[in-house]
Amino acid sequence: MNKDIKIIGSGFSALAACCYLAQQGNTVTIYEKNDTIGGRARQLKKDGFTFDIGPTWYWMPDVFERFFADFGKKPSDYYELIKLSPAYQVYFGELDFVTIADNLPEIIDTFESIEKGSGAKLQAFMKEAQSNYDIAIKDLVYRPGVSPLELVTVETALKVNQFFGNISKDIRRRFKNKKLIQILEFPVLFLGAKPSDTPSFYSFMNFADFGMGTFHPKNGMYSVILAMEHLAKELGVSIQTNSNIEKIEVENGKAVGIVVNGEFIPADIVLSGADYHHSETLLDAKHRAYSEKYWEKKTFAPSSLLFYVGLDKKVANVEHHSLFFDVDFDVHAKDIYDTPRWPDEPLFYASFPSKTDTNSAPAGKEAAIFLIPLAPGLDDTPELREKYFDIIIRRLEKLTQQEIKKNIIFKESFCVNDFIKDYNSYKGNAYGMANTLLQTAFLRPKLKSKKVESLYFTGQLTVPGPGVPPALISGKLVADLIKKQP
Repeated sequence: MNKDIKIIGSGFSALAACCYLAQQGNTVTIYEKNDTIGGRARQLKKDGFTFDIGPTWYWMPDVFERFFADFGKKPSDYYELIKLSPAYQVYFGELDFVTIADNLPEIIDTFESIEKGSGAKLQAFMKEAQSNYDIAIKDLVYRPGVSPLELVTVETALKVNQFFGNISKDIRRRFKNKKLIQILEFPVLFLGAKPSDTPSFYSFMNFADFGMGTFHPKNGMYSVILAMEHLAKELGVSIQTNSNIEKIEVENGKAVGIVVNGEFIPADIVLSGADYHHSETLLDAKHRAYSEKYWEKKTFAPSSLLFYVGLDKKVANVEHHSLFFDVDFDVHAKDIYDTPRWPDEPLFYASFPSKTDTNSAPAGKEAAIFLIPLAPGLDDTPELREKYFDIIIRRLEKLTQQEIKKNIIFKESFCVNDFIKDYNSYKGNAYGMANTLLQTAFLRPKLKSKKVESLYFTGQLTVPGPGVPPALISGKLVADLIKKQP
């Protein structure tokens, strides 16, 4: 039966859900509080430069292919995908870096050149990681987190010890070189937790990295948002921007509509792709499934301090994606997860999309994005932003042996306060709730409200977790649940 479905937010998960729901024959409308769609995946355009404000990494291309295939389409119907070669580089000191190739055989050779015997160990580790990927991404993550029995399969039974071990110990058992350890621990940071708190089974992220490669959609990650918008509209979805949702209305225990810009809009079903915690504040307290105490106890993925910088020259000695691990990884991790504070010596990531994409910057110039991971909920002031920009630019200049600061045309920043203002993000987190053992699958906030009939949720605080590919999957999962509702 056709249902009238109202969706809050227009990020990856909401856009994925709206496509599946429209395909089912429902009438679907999205309401987005900002003036452009995409949620965290928006763009900044300035002086001929274009920056992805949010996600910049395109991993797990098979998940995107599976999404579009569900509608008889391919990613290439909408955007051009460029495989990065090399995938990225990791700096450990002045002109001291490891370059990660776009294929596993070369990466194995790189490991062997750094630590004798590590090539064969990496090959064995990747075989296990690929097995985990096949189980997780092709099966487990497409389950709705309703029951713990979803995790019980013949394959997972054989790997049960990997749910109770952790990535950090596994890697250190095999590899001794600190650089190699940090490179292998890096991918699980996308899951939002310390490697020592991330179950061994999540080594499938290493296969996503080394086994599948890193890609860049031409014109940036926002190309994927525009592709999903195009598909949604082809399916008949209506999208309303500048539409602030003020309340989810409930009558007799059932969601009956939403209040948008002061106007009540009825619905058969309400689906929120906005921040889960914020979405529940749109309900009267008695209808909320999770208390403030519940959210306080959860481990959240980091927030971020981001800078979008236009440079009047090309930058040398960096790749499209460059990581700067020249300071103590463990100390910065403690500053995020254990004793939240601004780090004294931050790790940081830099993206130079104009290395690959000429549309990112005017000729002869460079677009630069810098990211420092931070604990959510920290004080965020202009003075702190400026202080940390100076820290990382000085380090960048020293590590890559070139002047950069004097070549800055402009810079824009985005941090905790902006995540809260623009996305209603809990404590200004950037990536949602971490995928620790006790926050995996059925232990995450539910896709379907436990207290309110016809109210559903999707996105990085629910199943399956943080990241763009999981967001696409989350949209599919919630649409499948809604389809089952009488």
